[in-house]
Amino acid sequence: MRWLVGWSSIAANFGTAGRVSGGPAAHGAGVSGPTGHGPSGYGASGYGPSGYGPSGYGPYADPPRGGLADAAHPDDPAAPDAERTVHPVGAQLLWGDPDPLWAVGDWRPDEIRTVTADPADPFTRLAVLGCCGATDAELRRALYAARGGALRHLTEWSGSYTAVVQAGRRITVLGDLAGARPVFYTPWAGGTAYATAALPLADLIEAQLDIGHLAALLACPDSPEALGDGTPYVGVRRIPPGHTLILREGSREITGYEPVASLAVAAPEADPEGAVEGVREALVDAVRARLTAPRHAPETLAPDPGPVPGMGPADRRAARGAPAPGVGADLSGGSASATLALLAAGLPGAPGTLPGSGSRLLAVTFNDLATPQGREPELERAHAIAADPRLHHVVVAAAAEALPYAELDGPLTDEPGPSLVSAARERRRLAAGSADHFTGHGARQVLDAHPARMADLLLDRRRRHLLRPVAALARSAPEGPLLVPFSVYSAARRLARTPYRAGIEAAAARLREGGVGAGVGAGPTGPVDASLAALTWSRPGPAARWLTGEALAEVSIRLAAAAGRPPLSLRPGEARARAVLARHAADHRVFEQAVEVRSQRLHAPFLDNQVVRAARALPESLRVQPGARAAILRGVLASAGVRELPPGWGATTHTPNETATRLGLRAALPELLALFHAPLLADAGLIDTRAVRQALTDAAEGLPVPLDGLAELVSMELWLRRLLSRRGTCWTGTTTPRRRAFPHPPSHLPRLTAR
Repeated sequence: MRWLVGWSSIAANFGTAGRVSGGPAAHGAGVSGPTGHGPSGYGASGYGPSGYGPSGYGPYADPPRGGLADAAHPDDPAAPDAERTVHPVGAQLLWGDPDPLWAVGDWRPDEIRTVTADPADPFTRLAVLGCCGATDAELRRALYAARGGALRHLTEWSGSYTAVVQAGRRITVLGDLAGARPVFYTPWAGGTAYATAALPLADLIEAQLDIGHLAALLACPDSPEALGDGTPYVGVRRIPPGHTLILREGSREITGYEPVASLAVAAPEADPEGAVEGVREALVDAVRARLTAPRHAPETLAPDPGPVPGMGPADRRAARGAPAPGVGADLSGGSASATLALLAAGLPGAPGTLPGSGSRLLAVTFNDLATPQGREPELERAHAIAADPRLHHVVVAAAAEALPYAELDGPLTDEPGPSLVSAARERRRLAAGSADHFTGHGARQVLDAHPARMADLLLDRRRRHLLRPVAALARSAPEGPLLVPFSVYSAARRLARTPYRAGIEAAAARLREGGVGAGVGAGPTGPVDASLAALTWSRPGPAARWLTGEALAEVSIRLAAAAGRPPLSLRPGEARARAVLARHAADHRVFEQAVEVRSQRLHAPFLDNQVVRAARALPESLRVQPGARAAILRGVLASAGVRELPPGWGATTHTPNETATRLGLRAALPELLALFHAPLLADAGLIDTRAVRQALTDAAEGLPVPLDGLAELVSMELWLRRLLSRRGTCWTGTTTPRRRAFPHPPSHLPRLTAR
């Protein structure tokens, strides 16, 4: 994992990130940023006349050697931790005390940029980590504005990044709009520690598992009311998407940086053509930000064994686990991946490959030989798109060895996520990709209309825009199409007339009464059933049917408590769409960690701030129309000069994925039954073991069982086992023994009890 971590403490007299040889611990020391420009360039820090440390220890003092230094006075709030010198394992210090900041992991040099406003004021500085399209001059101008309190402009550059601003003793950490780059925080050492990963903070405070949060993840994964700002670790909190964490000498403030729409009147209808043009500009800028970044060759791996019958050089490289140099993209035949591939290949200039390696973009298509039926149209569209001479097409074929649940061993991720069961399958595909690889993740959640947006149209008295989506749902119904329009309209009207508090309280009562069997999907459901189930303020997740009564009661208490708090939006469609996007962004972050290929970066431009903003400007009347996402992306490509697309472009089907999932369950059934012989989830009081084992057997036999719910259960059980078998910690350099997080053995796993 790659993450950044820092803290802000109440005490203003600390050493520079640790003990410094040749002087007391409170003496300052400077550090140059990764770009190496010294004190007048990026990353300069130091003490002197600014008043944050004794004079005479300027930017050219001895380098820092640790973490939190000794407190200057015994009555400081940090005095209990005064003997500790803590710093992250494998970290590089971006700036030092009194509010240090580290970058941890295999960051590329161009992914870490630090700017200082003035050499005479080294404590006004900005750090940007990730892919950011801003120039150095733009970063410096933004720092001047952020010093006065303006923050939103720091999130308006193309790319995906995390920004940290220091202005004196005020630290500001900005999260993104989708939630793919979250920010976590926890009280520590008389102040607040923050990071872009939750596990390091759990190690720092030696946190225990939050079983109630795990129950909420299984019962209501799409409901922020149930999840709140919690994480799987007690005491570690997450700031909501679109918010920023402001620390002033240890005190905390969480505030949003997006303007709040008026609730008195509806927003004026946006111009559809202008909104689509905004999406095109945002996507093009997002892709260009990745293409203009420096290219990186994969690190040296095992030597090539030479010619192998039936394997080309690319196949041998993928077998050794090394991505190709340059830029690539997924090409599944769907509209999202095809749009990114064509945009990246069509921008002026070569897509940034290494000299001599060619200038074509590497397009990767996965061909599942275990489920050949049903995906023929998608593969044909992928081949037709790959006929573009600017694309180099690679087809990764795999059979039973790449089915879901085939390989359940993998790395420990920051949080649990359903992608853990298919990580080996996706890693096989991505290993054949490039060092910088585009994916279409998030396009459906960003561009499509959540079914609850039909209630928003009714609130705005735009009933005529419901005719086409309701008619499309009626045509998709296998039987009884005459009743579909009435059922959908009634459900949307009922949601529009249900206040937020009443809707959340009804969802809490449903969980408390155990009524989660119906409506969560007993098997494959059609578009009509899915739309009707989504027309609610909150609904149980697919795994809720296997939770115990105590777990459901705990989640119902969380929902009932949240009903009394004001929501971010009183419009059900907007609120549900943002919640689904946040859940998908969190799952995508787990996906990145689970399928990580060394020296490879996955890029999801649809989750960038500017793309999310442009998509939110799309009128709801356009979103709810059938095939809206394909039409929007077709307009994006047409504006970019791509007008010839294969027949059927934009059509999607999920049947092959379900077939592959059932085949994988059937093949891995003995291992899965052994996994749930004595599951940790049952030790925590979350599930009924016999019911889960029976559901696994039924799913392998083809009976109607919610497969998504089983994936969530298996993934969480795998994550718990990896977490509790973990050794070591993310921190080092202490003078007193420190334990890793969750020091208790699995037999002492905290058990959930409803309050």
